[in-house]
Amino acid sequence: MNSLGINKSKKETKVVVAMSGGVDSSVVAALMKQEGYNVTGITLKLYDDSKQSKEGRQCCAGQDIIDAKRVSEKININHEILYYQKKFRKEVIDSFIDSYAAGETPIPCVQCNQTVKFRDLFKYAKDMKADALITGHYVSRIQKNGQASMYRAKDHNRDQSYFLFNTTQEQLNYLRFPLGEIDKSETRALAKKLNLNVADKPDSQDICFVPNGDYSSVIKKYRPESFKKGKIIDLTGNQIGEHEGIINYTIGQRKGIKISSEKPLYVININAENNTVIVGSKQNLEINKIQLRELNILAPTKEFEKTINIKVRSTGKLLKAKINLRDYHPQVEILDKETGISPGQACVFYSKDEVGDKVLGGGWIDKVYNNSLST
Repeated sequence: MNSLGINKSKKETKVVVAMSGGVDSSVVAALMKQEGYNVTGITLKLYDDSKQSKEGRQCCAGQDIIDAKRVSEKININHEILYYQKKFRKEVIDSFIDSYAAGETPIPCVQCNQTVKFRDLFKYAKDMKADALITGHYVSRIQKNGQASMYRAKDHNRDQSYFLFNTTQEQLNYLRFPLGEIDKSETRALAKKLNLNVADKPDSQDICFVPNGDYSSVIKKYRPESFKKGKIIDLTGNQIGEHEGIINYTIGQRKGIKISSEKPLYVININAENNTVIVGSKQNLEINKIQLRELNILAPTKEFEKTINIKVRSTGKLLKAKINLRDYHPQVEILDKETGISPGQACVFYSKDEVGDKVLGGGWIDKVYNNSLST
């Protein structure tokens, strides 16, 4: 059994490394080559970046493909580019726009992992007869009796398990995440030690097709009709202002509402059917229950019969919760206080054991409830 848990010699073990052109995946590819595995690096071309802003850093852009190619040449591995622009447009960009137009707050990175990366690239690696697909994600993977489980990474500040909740069991059994047990600073140090050209390359900051974080400009480009004026109302239904399009707002937003008030106003709800934005006080943002859709379960049902932890945003803390999976519309009762939860985000389930925080699965948030309203 080799270090990847595969019953072959390293030389005979064929692995595909998903190379984004960043430091993390470059280090992973170099480590696999150094260990003696038969490595092929694959980079995905996901969108036409020729007209994108050059400010900031995004993944899967033109420079990243060049960097991935240079790393591959440096460590002497085969490298391929897969042109997935059409898949990415349909599965990720269009889905992102649809979600925003419906008044939700989407997470395109989850969609990207779920579709073009862990579905399409997974299939491509299988077709290549590769023994494993390896990525630079910061998550831990523990395998027992041929069945893999996912855990939060050792470096909780870099942990990416939230973005991978939709990984299927079949995919998880095939995937490997070598960076799950090290800190980001160690990855940087390894890149310098390996003399990789990306050692000092900044991390991606924005969604790749949303440079500078300007979501509305992307929606205006692809769906200009989404910018339709409508009412801003309070919790009693009284109009107190007018908006230029619901896609300019997210739940929990305070700045940019442009309504004078004695107390700060926050976006409490967005009603796409009525094209209205509902505002209220901060206490109206407290959510005590959420309803989910499209669950992905990675653990036996009995593990949900106790109080577990959940995450409702990638940078959020773990919250105590109780989950009812038996209902037609699965619901989560949040036992800790949390504000600003929005439909379209993900709710990821965790359970603490002797190893760490195990990912039990998750689902998309469909509705949220508090004492003032439900969406």
